[in-house]
Amino acid sequence: QAQLVESGGGLAQAGGSVRLSCAASGSISSLNAMGWYRQAPGKQRELVAVIADDGRKNYRDSVKGRFTISRDNAKNTVYLQMNSLKPEDTAVYYCYARFPSTVSWGQGTQVTVSS
Repeated sequence: QAQLVESGGGLAQAGGSVRLSCAASGSISSLNAMGWYRQAPGKQRELVAVIADDGRKNYRDSVKGRFTISRDNAKNTVYLQMNSLKPEDTAVYYCYARFPSTVSWGQGTQVTVSS
């Protein structure tokens, strides 16, 4: 079982930036993709960005051009650089790691964007 530890959430003003980090440890020998989901109050969890082990990236449309996902394979760490933040980006952000037969989740980190 992999453990994911997130850091970097907090409060930002609209137009500001926040960087999230997620470090994976434990049983991660078959780690494939890593990424970020988010869940706002009263809404379903949604995919924000994902990066595969070959570096391919995918973003949800609403964050394209503002968010950048990156990965340091040597450190088993994934990052999410969030720029030009909007109040609608307010949510709990969850890191995830996908393996051949399972998915692991982080505990979540709150990002709050004030207008």
